[in-house]
Amino acid sequence: MKVPTIGESITEVTLSQWLKKDGDFVKIDEPICEFESDKATLEFPAEASGKLIYVAKEGDDLAIGALVARIDTSVTGSSTTAAPAAPVKEEEVKPAETATTQTQNYATGHPSPAAAKILREGSVEISSVEGTGKDGRITKEDASKAIESKTSAPATSTQATPNAPEARTIVAGAREVRVEKMSRMRKTIAARLVSAKNNTAMLTTFNEVDLSAINDLRKKYQDRFVAKHGIKLGYMSLFAKACAKVLMQMPDVNAMLDGNDIVYHDYVDISIAISTPTGLVVPPIHNVESIGFHDVELKIKELADKARSGKLTLDEMKGGTFTITNGGTFGSLLSTPIINEPQSAILGMHAIKDRPIAIDGQVVIRPMMYLALSYDHRVIDGSTSVTFLVKVKELLEDPMTLMMDI
Repeated sequence: MKVPTIGESITEVTLSQWLKKDGDFVKIDEPICEFESDKATLEFPAEASGKLIYVAKEGDDLAIGALVARIDTSVTGSSTTAAPAAPVKEEEVKPAETATTQTQNYATGHPSPAAAKILREGSVEISSVEGTGKDGRITKEDASKAIESKTSAPATSTQATPNAPEARTIVAGAREVRVEKMSRMRKTIAARLVSAKNNTAMLTTFNEVDLSAINDLRKKYQDRFVAKHGIKLGYMSLFAKACAKVLMQMPDVNAMLDGNDIVYHDYVDISIAISTPTGLVVPPIHNVESIGFHDVELKIKELADKARSGKLTLDEMKGGTFTITNGGTFGSLLSTPIINEPQSAILGMHAIKDRPIAIDGQVVIRPMMYLALSYDHRVIDGSTSVTFLVKVKELLEDPMTLMMDI
């Protein structure tokens, strides 16, 4: 069992954890370990049935093609703990049962890799699912139906988050020092941030937006929005749609540098920064300019759930022409976000604070948010960046123009 080719840009992975013990009997397609790559965590399935023999250790950095484990295919059972089957008298076997046994093979009652993952995540026993695929194999559709029909209660929220740091008790006055290996994702994040600082002409421009109109809109239509779409209308979809509209009008901010060329896009794929226990990830939402507010909200929820449970795929991490990050969820009042290379701009949202502002000569209290746009000056001129932020501000302060696309 060797590290498979995972992606064009991935040359090395980390064996984050074994899912099976050394010496266990494993079945073909059954996940035996997890790899942590630069972008996502992936399960590594067994290529044959037999006894698992470790070669690599948890935490090892492995190049593509490196040996991970061996499987002794001469071992045909799980081990000494299995009780021998009771002998069956010949006359007890009915002809129909004999015929069925003869047509069964390994595929019968065995799930495909995708189906196995769905069943495992849904805590459904494989033995309880009837396969409709070739030779009785359990398909992805069979697994999905089994999850839908499952009547048991969902797992409680007390379950530990995958890869979350363990709680530690610190004794007052203690001066202990601990050293932990940096995760592959953390190393990748560090390298990308340093690269962005060193290789781009990055500047940041600021503005502020009055969210009174958006708050009124959400308050007025929230119940009807939830009743129709099953999800709340949040700030993120409104900001994403506002940015998408302006990006279509100002393609420079939606472009990226490729050597001596500038690549322009006639679509808007907005990467959304999501905080996870292992670091920040920025999966994109495709064609934001063409989808509805509820589509954006549903996609954000889907990506956030996958990211925090470590189930984002490499394909879901690819792409993006512009990024939005919301430090306000953690209380940030103002920041200078770092560009997500190879993109040329990133919008930073911040905490909403009631502040006194002057309107028509009167001091009034309004819910205000600071906006920050960091941009690559090699691609985007200063006047372009300022104009972009002003246009986004105007759409957010008069959201009906955004809704009516005027």
